[in-house]
Amino acid sequence: MQNILVIGAGKSTGILVSYLQEKSVEHQFTITVGDVRLEQAEQIIGNHEQSNAISLDILDKNDLTQYVDQATVVISMLPARFHIHVARVCLKLKKHMVTASYVSEEMQALDHMVKESGLVFMNEIGVDPGIDHMSAMQVIDRIRAEGGKMILFESFTGGLVAPQSDNNLWNYKFTWNPRNVVVAGQGGVAKFIQEGKYKYIPYQRLFRRTEFLNVPDYGTFEAYANRNSLKYRDIYGIQDVLTLYRGTMRRVGFSKAWNVFVQLGMTDDSYILEDSSTMSYRDFMNSFLPYHPTDSVELKLRHNLKIDQDDVIWLKLKELDLFNATKKIGIVDATPAQALQKILTEKWSLDKDDKDMIVMYHKFGYELDGKKHQIDSTMVVQGENQVKTAMAKTVGLPVAMAAVRILTGEISTPGVHLPIKEEIYTPILKELTQYGIEFTETKVPYLGYNMEDVTP
Repeated sequence: MQNILVIGAGKSTGILVSYLQEKSVEHQFTITVGDVRLEQAEQIIGNHEQSNAISLDILDKNDLTQYVDQATVVISMLPARFHIHVARVCLKLKKHMVTASYVSEEMQALDHMVKESGLVFMNEIGVDPGIDHMSAMQVIDRIRAEGGKMILFESFTGGLVAPQSDNNLWNYKFTWNPRNVVVAGQGGVAKFIQEGKYKYIPYQRLFRRTEFLNVPDYGTFEAYANRNSLKYRDIYGIQDVLTLYRGTMRRVGFSKAWNVFVQLGMTDDSYILEDSSTMSYRDFMNSFLPYHPTDSVELKLRHNLKIDQDDVIWLKLKELDLFNATKKIGIVDATPAQALQKILTEKWSLDKDDKDMIVMYHKFGYELDGKKHQIDSTMVVQGENQVKTAMAKTVGLPVAMAAVRILTGEISTPGVHLPIKEEIYTPILKELTQYGIEFTETKVPYLGYNMEDVTP
């Protein structure tokens, strides 16, 4: 009997393993879940007869080698930086591998050897990246098959709270890794192309240039640019496209308020705050403002950023308890970003009865028979509870579906892959509809590109 090894018992692993358990009898395989926290792995597998939990430290090479050697397919649900450690062992032992993360340069460098070994290393098969790739390529390939020429492609994804759990002024809570939210957009300039012209948005302008989107039954959202949209010309085979833009979705008003933190420097992760462990929230805020012998922290902030006292941005900042003089950061040698994350986590963690939501929106503009056309495609998935979250479903299910298809030989082309080929995306997208993960397409008049350049 073959074995699928799942490394990492995180938030998406439960739904992933449940799917594998459902398929294990039909396809005759066992499931091994490994994590440094054995009790977490044990909780995920439950009492399933064909599943077992192990304590696994991937930095222990002997331990990792032992369990990878017993597997046919290895699924890495670890933080992205650890995938390469697993990949090298999989390559050495000739085992297939699946991850939900972006292909790193180190992973891509293994492509030749992976092909020579006849292995499949499937990456970017979660939600974003993952479902975004598959759903985009399904429509792009269809347009090309009909003789159309792509002239515009825009793609947006947001991990948000469901409407019934949307109960703060920011219309936002952390539904995934808070750190990724705090440092989003840093480390480079956002690059895209608009009507044939290259465009660049530096980090300090990122949250003041947004595109507005309406999702039927869910209202209006805004989106800010992802770091590098240009690379998707080659990935999707749309090198001649005139407009290409990928972004992250939030509720309207989030970006303008978030820009306060950016302008103050509170999202910086490059240096250490002195005495951060004893620093109060108020001291943290004050450390980014000019000295004044009499003005309060609140007054200095409003004056420096020209925020009126009745402005909703001011109300949003107060809601976060940023001016509390007794609460402490409590982190030794914290960066500004780490301190901000600590404060936000108190206010933006999901409550027990909260549900999350994944929203995805694609725009396809194309020419056919001398006319311009546009297709808008949307997907909304709401979580059921704190375990069966929308994020866990949209990440875990496609990963599991790909792993089973590699195990059964349905996905067999060797190499380091993204799920952009029809043989991969067609069956997986079809199966995802059984779990309520599906797109609604609407033909609309060609609208072109409508990003707003907002002045602070």
